[in-house]
Amino acid sequence: MKTKKRKKSSRMHGRKMGTHGSGARKNKRKSGHKGGKGMSGSGKRADHKKTMITTKYGHGYFGKRGVTSRGSKRDVGNRINVGEIQKKYKQGEVDLKNYKILGDGEVTSKFIIKAQEASKSAIEKVEKAGGEIVLPMRKET
Repeated sequence: MKTKKRKKSSRMHGRKMGTHGSGARKNKRKSGHKGGKGMSGSGKRADHKKTMITTKYGHGYFGKRGVTSRGSKRDVGNRINVGEIQKKYKQGEVDLKNYKILGDGEVTSKFIIKAQEASKSAIEKVEKAGGEIVLPMRKET
């Protein structure tokens, strides 16, 4: 029978590493070996919590997207081709004030299109079919 029992703090040293006999320090953490709680250990190369993050935030969470310069903003204006106008609308007046009209496709019907901007080829195609594109007046400075 033992006469002197070592204190728990000295018994649970685990080779004097402060791991209480659990092996490596990371083995003591919760959530398995995933680096702790929360988002830690979710590096894109580590693959540890990737499934949780993709279900929570979607597949666009990791990595970079696109090439952007600091000073320039991306042009996100609405655009529509004359071929699509031919498919979507019947002959007559069409109000597309926030759109730029582009010249891809064919126009057979007579359209009067109100638009923000238009390409040269789009104007030519619409006028050839007997219509016109009405653009806002620009102030010359």
